Amino acid sequence: MQGRSLGLQSARRRWAAGVLSVITLAMSLTVTAPASADPGLLRSGAAPSAAYVDHIDQIDDRRWEVYVYSPSMDRVIPLQVIRPADTSVPRPTLYLLNGASGGENEANWLDQTDVVDFFGDKDANVVMPAEGDSSYYTDWVNDDPVLGRNKWTTFLTRELPPVIDSALGTDGINAIAGLSMAATSVLELATQAPDLYRGVGSYSGCAQTSDPVGQAYVRTVVELSGGGDARNMWGPYDGPGWREHDPLVNAEKLRGISLYIANGSGLPGPYEDPARPDTPQGLWWLNQAVIGGAIEVATDVCTHNLADRLQELNIPATFNFRDVGTHSWGYWQDDLHDSWPQLAASLGLSA
Repeated sequence: MQGRSLGLQSARRRWAAGVLSVITLAMSLTVTAPASADPGLLRSGAAPSAAYVDHIDQIDDRRWEVYVYSPSMDRVIPLQVIRPADTSVPRPTLYLLNGASGGENEANWLDQTDVVDFFGDKDANVVMPAEGDSSYYTDWVNDDPVLGRNKWTTFLTRELPPVIDSALGTDGINAIAGLSMAATSVLELATQAPDLYRGVGSYSGCAQTSDPVGQAYVRTVVELSGGGDARNMWGPYDGPGWREHDPLVNAEKLRGISLYIANGSGLPGPYEDPARPDTPQGLWWLNQAVIGGAIEVATDVCTHNLADRLQELNIPATFNFRDVGTHSWGYWQDDLHDSWPQLAASLGLSA
């Protein structure tokens, strides 16, 4: 376990407890893409009850847009795909999830990071869903008037993997990673389907969802940011559905999975340095430094709670508690780079 001293952690957690109500409101600003293939890959004629590849747009030799029909959601889901450097043999798959916007705007891995270049020499399929706004990538108990039908657990853990394995010729080995909202989702998906993923990367998330603080975070994303009703997601507040989907409560199900979990302190760091050419300017800098800092303080508290829980259960995990860092893309790009050696090992690859 990496990170800050116990004294600094304790002081930061005491300070964070005093401003949680402000922080949860700030989370409404949490985070968010272009691109035909061999017809032999398409599963034409598939029954409506089965997922299938609707079509593939090939951007170049390495980047595809794959459109997969989800019977549980009764719609076609777009996926951004990066193919392995070497496809001469079957390769594993990293599912990489976006933040609160689901990647439906410019806040996504492709537009905000070097993900294409980073995986340029890597032998993994990278699959990034380009939908899921404010959904927590989970199965909702009811359709929502604003956010529609969300059955993401069913899609991501049951419908999609066999389709991806067939269309991309994978070896069937999977890992999953995500940031912000999806940093919670990847842990929850792993508890729902623990045999599907060998590795999980969670960056700046809040594992707890069923206690008052966790519920406030979820409701801020779903209701304040997304305009939906979180009761349509897991049922009545404080009901059993919220506990069933709480990675902190169900942490025992994470045993045996390679876990890499990262969070910043909320303090400004290198990506808030005005001298850097990639640092946001004006109000964007203020948003990243102040709002992004507050959000990261909140997720830092959650992440320490998860570290304590896993330690109690004697479940191994790598925690990277950065001394600085706000809730923003520069740090998540670094988190992906830093976690890749562990994720690669879980996939049977060298870094």
